[in-house]
Amino acid sequence: MSNRVVVTGMGAITPIGNSVEEFWNGLKEKKVGISPITVFDTADYKVKLAAEVKDFEPKNYMDPKTAKRMERFSQFAVAAAKEALEQSGIDMENEDAFRVGVCIGSGIGSLQSIEREYKKLMDKGPSRVNPLLVPLMIGNMAAGNVAIQFGLKGKCFNVVTACATGTHSIGEAFRSIQYGEADVMVAGGTEASITPLSIAGFGALTALSTSQDPLRASIPFDKDRNGFVMGEGAGVVVLESLEHARKRGARIYGELAGYGATCDAYHITSPAEDGSGAAKAMEWAIKDAGAVPEDIDYVNAHGTGTHHNDLFETKAIKLALGEHAYKTHINSTKSMVGHLLGAAGGVEFIACVKAIQEGFVHATAGLECPDEECDLDYTRGEGVHTDVRYAITNSLGFGGHNASLVVKRFEE
Repeated sequence: MSNRVVVTGMGAITPIGNSVEEFWNGLKEKKVGISPITVFDTADYKVKLAAEVKDFEPKNYMDPKTAKRMERFSQFAVAAAKEALEQSGIDMENEDAFRVGVCIGSGIGSLQSIEREYKKLMDKGPSRVNPLLVPLMIGNMAAGNVAIQFGLKGKCFNVVTACATGTHSIGEAFRSIQYGEADVMVAGGTEASITPLSIAGFGALTALSTSQDPLRASIPFDKDRNGFVMGEGAGVVVLESLEHARKRGARIYGELAGYGATCDAYHITSPAEDGSGAAKAMEWAIKDAGAVPEDIDYVNAHGTGTHHNDLFETKAIKLALGEHAYKTHINSTKSMVGHLLGAAGGVEFIACVKAIQEGFVHATAGLECPDEECDLDYTRGEGVHTDVRYAITNSLGFGGHNASLVVKRFEE
């Protein structure tokens, strides 16, 4: 028998709030966290907007000296993990630290440090490059820094699958607990890639929206969509075996019941046109949860706002859920926070847990002109108060990576 896995803590740093409560309230209020880019001059760029995290002070989460030895993506991860661990009520003095692990991924790591130190190399020579460049930039340091900060000595790793990173990280942490490798896993994703090189690169790929209207930039499933909006932040959750959570009298927010992962093996950026890869990930996650398609009340879609993603994901949902797809509430959290790349799956998983807790599916903000080919219920207009027992969250990453998680209301 594999262990049942429950969610006992959540933490979020997002463009619409730097806590789970602020993030969730923002989603309920259709608060759009997109605005003109402030971190560099966009005069020469076609892309002018991003979803930046506002008012983030690292010293609120760690001592200033520690913060200086971390890049922004690692700082976000530590901040979100701190909230999640505090909410969980875990006291590490009462735990076997080798049974508490970490799986927090970043799609890119620190482009900021690469850009900054490459300029030094070109301008002043190799002797001026920061000795800490490598540990600052590499993507696994989010997980490493979280483990160091909180004394978590168990299995510590990360997954890098572009935009599916957060979802895969939570899924692999789930498997680690199911298999008995850990009692507790701190899991999720983090990203901070609003930089000149990133915006230039994604812009050259024509993946980013060139809209200059924050309310019409990230508009998944809308006929006028023309790309995603770069976001940043972190979403981290505390997962525990049910037995461990019960033993310490933890509050349980939901049960992670199923995980499915596949590859399209089709194209480096485009999802498979028939949606078959993403559909299979959903099917496997539903089967893993011991559920059937008709059980799914809500789908938190990958929903990036690119033409291909939204069209092919719609096909995938229909393939996986059959006729039930037309009766299922679907939305895109990215309509408000933009695309957090490696962190997207983390914050979207939290949105699913909150939807189950509160019986509310938030709206897809900015969805005004329905696309005839995207003909499902994407929660246009206002959010919906409805009973949510089972929710599924999807993430699709460059390289053809697909991941789906099924979270359900906890029942004894």
